[in-house]
Amino acid sequence: MQKEPKQKPTMPENKSINPVARHNARRYALQAMYQWQVAQTPIEEIEKEFLHYHINQKLDLTYFKELIHGVPKHKHEIDQEMQTFLDRGLHEIDHIELAVLRLAIYELIKRQDVPYRVIINEALELTKKFGSVEGYKFVNGILDRIAKKIRQAEIRPLK
Repeated sequence: MQKEPKQKPTMPENKSINPVARHNARRYALQAMYQWQVAQTPIEEIEKEFLHYHINQKLDLTYFKELIHGVPKHKHEIDQEMQTFLDRGLHEIDHIELAVLRLAIYELIKRQDVPYRVIINEALELTKKFGSVEGYKFVNGILDRIAKKIRQAEIRPLK
């Protein structure tokens, strides 16, 4: 018996940002990135699957799609940025924490319109929810150092 597709509750296309819809976009993107990393399923198949069967909360659909397509497209750049601050290989990082880091680093690099504090906070919330017990500390340490490098102009005025 085949599952019936779920209705996609999406955010209307407008200029205002709904923090809950944006958070949900990140949450679903994390789950999609996990599947992409572990099962190595093509991202187009994952997108179709999520849009038809998994998404059941209001989300920023445009942002979700940007994240799930942007991370694989810029994976080499993201991983290089991360590798500078790691004391171990990427293959030694928990799959959830790696997916969270890739999503957040993508946002730090490509979404200058999103404050770095929002990106890091969202990454920590997702890690606490889906990652290992102490995983958020590792993620915070890496993202903090990357943000200081990538977002220097944004961080300096705050001091």
